[in-house]
Amino acid sequence: MSQVFKALSDPTRRRVLQLLRKGPMSAGDLSDAFDVSKPTMSAHFAVLKEADLVHAEKIGKSIRYHLKLTVLEEALLGFVDSFGARSSAPDRENAK
Repeated sequence: MSQVFKALSDPTRRRVLQLLRKGPMSAGDLSDAFDVSKPTMSAHFAVLKEADLVHAEKIGKSIRYHLKLTVLEEALLGFVDSFGARSSAPDRENAK
């Protein structure tokens, strides 16, 4: 889970994930959305892959990235559970 939060700690990587919510994108198209060097973007992609938040598919000479939303959901739910927030939260319907 710590790798996921490390990946999410950077605003560029969060923006990459937001872009991938619309659908798979090539590394080049993703890189074009940012004002950083290609090696810097490659490092961001590596962190996202290490955290298992994206899947890289090689198509010819290009790489297409896909969002792995279930990994993100599981990490966030695990984080919430670590504080007991889901199980001990008051029932909102009964609180009215």
